Amino acid sequence: MYREVTMVEVKEVLRLWREGVPTKRLAAQLGLDPKTARRYLRAAEAAGLRREGAPVTDEDVREVLLALQPVSGRPRGDGWAACATQREAIRGWLADGLRLTKIRKLLVRQGVPIAYPTLYRFAVLELQFGQTATTIPVLDGAPGQELQVDTGWVGWLTLPSPAKRRRFRAWIFTAVCSRHRFVYPTFEESTGRAIEACEAAWEFFGGIFTVLIPDNTKAIILEADPLSPRLTPAFLEYAQARHFHIDAARVRRPRDKGRVERAVPSVRDDCFAGEVLTTLDDARTLATRWCLDDYGLRRHSRTQRRPLEHFRMDEQRVLQPAPTSPYDIPLWSEPKVARDQLASIGKATYSIPHRYVGQVVRARADAQLVCFYARGLLIKTHPRKPPGGQSIDASDYPVERSVYALRNVAALQRQADEAGPIIGRYAAALLDSPLPWTRMRRVYALLGLVRRYGAARVTEVCTVALAADLLGVRRLQRMLELGTAAPPTPSGRVLPPARYLRPATQYALPFRAPTPTAEGEESS
Repeated sequence: MYREVTMVEVKEVLRLWREGVPTKRLAAQLGLDPKTARRYLRAAEAAGLRREGAPVTDEDVREVLLALQPVSGRPRGDGWAACATQREAIRGWLADGLRLTKIRKLLVRQGVPIAYPTLYRFAVLELQFGQTATTIPVLDGAPGQELQVDTGWVGWLTLPSPAKRRRFRAWIFTAVCSRHRFVYPTFEESTGRAIEACEAAWEFFGGIFTVLIPDNTKAIILEADPLSPRLTPAFLEYAQARHFHIDAARVRRPRDKGRVERAVPSVRDDCFAGEVLTTLDDARTLATRWCLDDYGLRRHSRTQRRPLEHFRMDEQRVLQPAPTSPYDIPLWSEPKVARDQLASIGKATYSIPHRYVGQVVRARADAQLVCFYARGLLIKTHPRKPPGGQSIDASDYPVERSVYALRNVAALQRQADEAGPIIGRYAAALLDSPLPWTRMRRVYALLGLVRRYGAARVTEVCTVALAADLLGVRRLQRMLELGTAAPPTPSGRVLPPARYLRPATQYALPFRAPTPTAEGEESS
């Protein structure tokens, strides 16, 4: 092995050599081995330098250093030569995504046996196999412009009773320019918690940043895409209400957001590690104190400034004004309209028009109003009801169903009156009860007889039934099937029938004449 050659050492050797100092004395003055000095001088002569000449220049030293470089590695073998002959084939297979083990099998099948280590070294050195591209640092941008956010598991809560631990995560906001940071612990990674964390961040920073760059969390990004990511409707609506833009991170490329990715282990290890916390409020208090008094006053290795001071001096004054009123977080969902034309939102039910039965609609519910959409069009609105509540609009149901669904006895009575006054009287008699809605089915059956036999025939049998105080729809149906009707009188009045509406001949008894007795009395 050759010893390490330095530029200063070679330059001194050449200087003394041109001054006429003998080789042994030259080596002794510089503390070199005479063989090393002779090797340097042989390299100088091979580079075309002469002993008599001008003072030593950097170009002379460079030529000697190039001549002194030892040959690196050992000569290539036959396997490397075989790889060189198959260079284009190997390049094409690698471009198609084939593994090196499969490429070796294909080469052996073609009669080119190559050892796998040789093939691997050839692919790495000659075809750049397995080499990743270098990263490019991106400019931080203008102050107050970008705020990056990520979420991850950061700590544990020690619950007093029962003695258990519960894991919690945190939303971590990092200002790109100043590196000032805000941490908001929470249990859930949902859209509602994301909006809640953003509201707390605006209050902490004292304003709203222009652009929010979230990680590809499902709470904000429904479908990650490097060009046009699809956002959750609730968070998109929140961004529009607070007047900031969203620029999502690229898909499966954490290096695009290196600052945010490094924030999670930093918060986990430096803020919450080793801490005994019992409630989520304790965790939030600790996180705020850590951001202001610990991390915020620590000099950042990249900016060489304290994040808190940097933020207050350059960024806080250019932020948009912080919100003054709390944001009403809407609830977005996609319920299915059931067979009863009801959709459930927040454990409350709402009626939907009949034509949407069986379809999946989109719903937005805030504190005051619930809106339903189908294919992007608004189809129904209801006032917001508490869990267990119900909001039903009679116009959503067909006329023949809305009366029964809403227990509208008056509307049902009006339908019977429209069929005829006698039918209306009979329906009123059927509904005469402390709970009239329990007898609505009987009136529906009566109206069914009207549709089947006609109003005239039903009026006749209802007249007979009312005169006999007969209240039974089944008996009315039997009378209609038998064709029973009241016989008309000369004056046009209807005579009251017998008690059971049977002919009098059915009640006639056989009569037997009395026989006389001796005393002149009749015997019975």
